[in-house]
Amino acid sequence: MREVDAESRAEMPERPMETGGRTADGRGVEHQARTACCENIGTETLVNMEEVLRRENLIAAHRRVVKNGGAPGVDGMTVDELMPYCRKHWARIREELLNGTYWPQPVRKVEIPKPGGGGDRMLGIPIVLDRMIQQALLQVMQPIYDPTFSRDSYGFRPGRSTHDAVVRARGHIAAGYRWCVDLDLEKFFDRVNHDVLMSRVARCVKDKRVLRLIRRYLQAGIMESGPTSPRTEGVPQGSPISPLLSNILLDELDKELERRGHRFVRYADDSTVYVQSKVAGERVMASLECFLWKRLRLRLNRHKSAVARPWVRKFLGYTVTSNLRPRLRVAPEAVKRLRAKLRPFWRKARGRNLATSIVELNRIIRGWVAYYRLADVKVSFEKLDCWIRRKLRCILWRQWKTPHTRYKKLRKAGVDEARAHAGAMNSRGPWWNAGASHMNQAVSTKVLHAMGLMSFLDEHQRLARVS
Repeated sequence: MREVDAESRAEMPERPMETGGRTADGRGVEHQARTACCENIGTETLVNMEEVLRRENLIAAHRRVVKNGGAPGVDGMTVDELMPYCRKHWARIREELLNGTYWPQPVRKVEIPKPGGGGDRMLGIPIVLDRMIQQALLQVMQPIYDPTFSRDSYGFRPGRSTHDAVVRARGHIAAGYRWCVDLDLEKFFDRVNHDVLMSRVARCVKDKRVLRLIRRYLQAGIMESGPTSPRTEGVPQGSPISPLLSNILLDELDKELERRGHRFVRYADDSTVYVQSKVAGERVMASLECFLWKRLRLRLNRHKSAVARPWVRKFLGYTVTSNLRPRLRVAPEAVKRLRAKLRPFWRKARGRNLATSIVELNRIIRGWVAYYRLADVKVSFEKLDCWIRRKLRCILWRQWKTPHTRYKKLRKAGVDEARAHAGAMNSRGPWWNAGASHMNQAVSTKVLHAMGLMSFLDEHQRLARVS
């Protein structure tokens, strides 16, 4: 676990002792102290429009928007054009924000495929000016809200990461909570009730101009290719402030789980509760389904939610072994997603130099292994190494094209004459030949590494040594 996370946890009170699956006396005091936090620090003087529009805050927001880049919104303005536009029009925009007459532009609708299939995920891309204003809002609101959030919430919070959430989940399983209630909220970002969300925001934000602006961002229309469609529910994914708003809403779920004394981990809208029996898990599932609808107007996706053993479910791309001391491993679905992601790459690699393809492939390998570096089970890395090498040999076999060229290449690589002739003249396909002995000798693992190919397993072991 990262040091910054450990330090932040050290400032929080330790969990009280639990008895019979419930929390001992003292939980209520801690819960009340946290929920009263907003009232005690006088946020009405901190979260106001003047603070949002403070020069230093706006400069930091502009810097963040430019650094993040991203596609333009419906007006076509890029991040590089934002500063010249602000120099010309900011006096008017500031006045509109201060007197409450500013109206955001519609967001541009973009659909991206969901990981592992299952349809498309809708994103809403605001114009860069609105992204800067939302970032300025976020920078003022997040320091106020974040200390009030549950320590078992990890998504989109400073100093917390997916790795911290995965380690926390493994700790619950190792403590004997070997059943999980995997909660999947049905189209969460598309179904958030605006009135419910704004009532939670208003607990800490008293400036009506700020509240009005946030609601207008929630209700900003969606433009695809024709007229703008109004939005009556949901939080548009793709805007800087939407992760904080989702945490504000789902913090009520966290507080309810704490009040009941449950062990859980939440990352954005992915929540998993850990219990000691299937019967307890089914009871928790039923009660939480009722709570989510009555209090937050959110529905569970019953097809994707389940009460199951942790090793048959995945959480943030990881799963665990069934040992008494569980070990982290890469979820099979994550390996399938990587293979699917590489399909266009393999098609493109057929028509170019192999060394060039390896440079691009290494960037993908490096990023993938960095995310899954916590995995204790290495079999996924070993299998991916074998698969990648065979795919590269397959590309070479295709590039050699004719039996004559294949014979010459095999002989040049040191394959004896008889085997080179038999290999070059066979009528089998590229995939079979890529796994045959003549290609394994001609394009050995050592040869591929000499060309610069990175190994999944070697990179994983390197990161394990430096961490």
